[in-house]
Amino acid sequence: MSISSIHTVVCRPVSVKKLGAPARLSARRSRVGEWRGASTLSGARPLVFAFAKAKQKGESVEDRASPIEDQLADDEPFVHFDERDFAGTASVPVYVMLPLGVIDMNSEVVEPEVLLDQLRTLKSVNVDGVMVDCWWGIVESHTPQVYNWSGYKKLFDMIRHLGLKLQVVLSFHECGGNVGDDVHIQLPEWVREIGQTNPDIYFTDRTGLRNSECLTWGIDKQRVLRGRTALEVYFDYMRSFRVEFDEFFEDKIITEIEVGLGPCGELRYPSYPAQHGWKYPGIGEFQCYDKYLMKSLKEAAEVRGHSFWGRGPDNTESYNSTPHGTGFFRDGGDYASYYGRFFLNWYSRVLIDHGDRVLSMANLAFEGNSIAAKLSGIHWWYKTASHAAELTAGFYNPSNRDGYGPIAAMLKKHDAALNFTCVELRTLDQHEDFPEALADPEGLVWQVLNAAWDANIPVASENALPCYDREGYNKILENAKPLNDPDGRHLSCFTYLRLNTTLLESQNFVEFERFVKRMHGEAVSDLGLLPRTQETKLE
Repeated sequence: MSISSIHTVVCRPVSVKKLGAPARLSARRSRVGEWRGASTLSGARPLVFAFAKAKQKGESVEDRASPIEDQLADDEPFVHFDERDFAGTASVPVYVMLPLGVIDMNSEVVEPEVLLDQLRTLKSVNVDGVMVDCWWGIVESHTPQVYNWSGYKKLFDMIRHLGLKLQVVLSFHECGGNVGDDVHIQLPEWVREIGQTNPDIYFTDRTGLRNSECLTWGIDKQRVLRGRTALEVYFDYMRSFRVEFDEFFEDKIITEIEVGLGPCGELRYPSYPAQHGWKYPGIGEFQCYDKYLMKSLKEAAEVRGHSFWGRGPDNTESYNSTPHGTGFFRDGGDYASYYGRFFLNWYSRVLIDHGDRVLSMANLAFEGNSIAAKLSGIHWWYKTASHAAELTAGFYNPSNRDGYGPIAAMLKKHDAALNFTCVELRTLDQHEDFPEALADPEGLVWQVLNAAWDANIPVASENALPCYDREGYNKILENAKPLNDPDGRHLSCFTYLRLNTTLLESQNFVEFERFVKRMHGEAVSDLGLLPRTQETKLE
């Protein structure tokens, strides 16, 4: 595809009025299809920010013209901007996550008529399907091995009758207390009863704080759940789902099962829990201090011949520390010592082994069907040597080591797809909003995508935060279909987070429909043109 035209870009984040954030425009100029990077329309962006800063400082701006407004004559209906043409590119299916609380604790569909109208609206713009969380805490809530799928059966029938496909997440974690959680769904009641007498079934930090979001991986093989191991509990749940929804598999309505492997369904330790006071961009804390994981660590140290290494680091400080404020994560710190490398190898191996075991069970339960695992995009402190936030989450990925290749190899072993987050985030924006975080979401996404593609496994993705604007969608498209990739690699699908009333607002939904068309490789008539509205002006 030959692309040679040049446009000027004036893009905006989602309505600054709704977000309550300072108004911000970004201006870029480059060759279409080559807009990765931070090239800007000469002079425009600094002037825009000077204008915005003048307002923030309380300076008089009534007599001070906005340079962007000067460029956008009142009779111009559109703003011209740089935009890559995706017409004729590979079609990437688009799914939309349904609300977390679409099924209530009584296993009933919440406001089914409203939901049906919303699903029809999604179908009208050719969305391929939806993603649904099947919560362990709802289905097996009261009694072990007694499963109530009734609400999900009704929901799945609604989805099937509209001609939509289904991605199903088997959610073995608690909902509530994390970014974006608007409902509270605990682990099953009978599990919580066990936790009252044996709190070591939960992940635990160095100070002894327990995290009830999910079960520690230390009990994967321990018969502490009414005579069953955690692996057996997960397998029984998966097998029950497979039998209950057999017709949806046979009719190819269910296209993928994403297996929950940790907090938020992600393969990671719960290292940055808001319930324990964590705030972005804190480094988090190691979560290996339950008695089962500590026993594993001590055994590994003895095998290594250094029994005194059977302990966690004592100089990592706290959840909201910075890497350079710790003895362990600072440049040249203990993370790179003999002990540090031993500990981090063990810690990350526990994560990979857990994924390996659970996905083995998933392949037994869902033989012949696609399965997937989700990784979180921990992009803060990525531009430091230690990558501290990744280390506490279980990703052994300092600047001199690839921590994602071994995870991709494990997924390949089980023919599992990788679902990754934060594809909509731009490094430049992170540096403007949180310069102290030394974040690099673009660098992280590129590393993880390539690790998966090198392992020859499908890669899907989703946005980490709500996205309604043209610039965010263009960033997703750029990652979904990399420019000039010699192997023509692209995402296997994209899942949008999340269906809500804001997405369905008129202008937001127009942008979303346009995004879906471009993900499908269709042409759009307004390429490089952004409707000029009052919100494109600085306020």
